[in-house]
Amino acid sequence: MAELKKWHELPIAGLIVEPGTARKYRTGDWRVKRPVYDRSKCIDCMFCWFYCPDQAIIQEKGVMKGIDYFYCKGCGVCANVCPKSAIEMRPETEFVGKED
Repeated sequence: MAELKKWHELPIAGLIVEPGTARKYRTGDWRVKRPVYDRSKCIDCMFCWFYCPDQAIIQEKGVMKGIDYFYCKGCGVCANVCPKSAIEMRPETEFVGKED
């Protein structure tokens, strides 16, 4: 069993000891709801991209290209800020067994 650290040996809370480690983890597996994107309704306002806390919106030169489900946690912010309802939150159970 590993020896427990004393309080003064612990890193300060919120300290990033190794930058960029979030890229190592498939945080999209946490989702219970999935944002589904309808290109026909999108006006490329990029509100979804701007407000996404996980940088899961894929865009190229100001044009919405899709959603990176590898990192999307399903918070629904993108659907809530979309002025044209081009993103709809749907239960993840509808996608079980289907590839992203």
